[in-house]
Amino acid sequence: MASIRQSSSLLPDFSNLGVWLRILLITNALAALAVFAGNRQLAEMPGELALLSASVEPPLIASLLLLSALQRLLAQLPYAVGVISVLGVVLACTALWNVFGVAAEALATEPGNLARALFWAGLCAAALLFYFNVRARLQSPALAEARLMALSARIRPHFLFNALNAVLGVIRSDPQRAEAALEELSDLFRVLMRDNRELVRLSDEIALARQYLDLERLRLGDRLQVKWDIESCPPDALMPPLMLQPLLENAVYHGIEPSDQPGEITIGFARRGDQLQIEMSNPFNSGVDRHPGNQMALANIRERLMLFFDLEARLEAKAETDSGRYVVRIVMPYRLGKTA
Repeated sequence: MASIRQSSSLLPDFSNLGVWLRILLITNALAALAVFAGNRQLAEMPGELALLSASVEPPLIASLLLLSALQRLLAQLPYAVGVISVLGVVLACTALWNVFGVAAEALATEPGNLARALFWAGLCAAALLFYFNVRARLQSPALAEARLMALSARIRPHFLFNALNAVLGVIRSDPQRAEAALEELSDLFRVLMRDNRELVRLSDEIALARQYLDLERLRLGDRLQVKWDIESCPPDALMPPLMLQPLLENAVYHGIEPSDQPGEITIGFARRGDQLQIEMSNPFNSGVDRHPGNQMALANIRERLMLFFDLEARLEAKAETDSGRYVVRIVMPYRLGKTA
């Protein structure tokens, strides 16, 4: 089962671009600090920093590439074994670079350089592993808080109020439809109350979104029109749960309700290499004052994307005045996996 990005082993996800960025920034910051601490002449610092970077960056990049390739294996190892494995990869890459790389010349003149390089590489790797371990532990309460916030923000009270009123409006004229609507509403809230830390299939999200739209059609009728474009994306692609429903609720609340005329919501999915792209748009009227809840829901989704995918996912939203549409675009890693 694909789950939220924090691993139970507390090892960093070396295939994640955000992890790469943090490791590169911290390592280079430590290198700069070492140069600053050991240098007494500021004029020589740039040259020494460039020389140190030339000896640090290649083995660092090689280590990250190799650890990324071994990520699935590392994720299955116990934490202690994983730490030893990571340190072994780092030390091996450092040793090979110092023996066969451009650092070999410095090694020939100063034999102690290899031991020194291995010591500092091991110390830096251990410090980074400790940082990611502490970071993962500190984020655990944040995950629970984010989930509670998401549960309270995904379905606002006005939706429940409107849905129940819509059911009451058809309970006499069409009791079977009213009964079906109550079952759909029950299913929707059942999904909201479950543990939403697992990635779910795109097909499940689409099915849930269709249930939500059916409820909204009870009160909006033909004013609510939806166009789906799902042919270019496999239905078993994985995504964070309850991404579509809050976006659709925003589109209905801010794009369809304010107008007496029919409005169309468009939803498209596409796979672009190793990325899953989602685009949703709805009518936009610049003269209508939008409620701040729109931005609150988008901020909630951004936070959940960050929790699942770190810097590998992004959300962009803007009003396109030329087309009169409000467009939301989401890009996230394309992942496949078995779900329950």
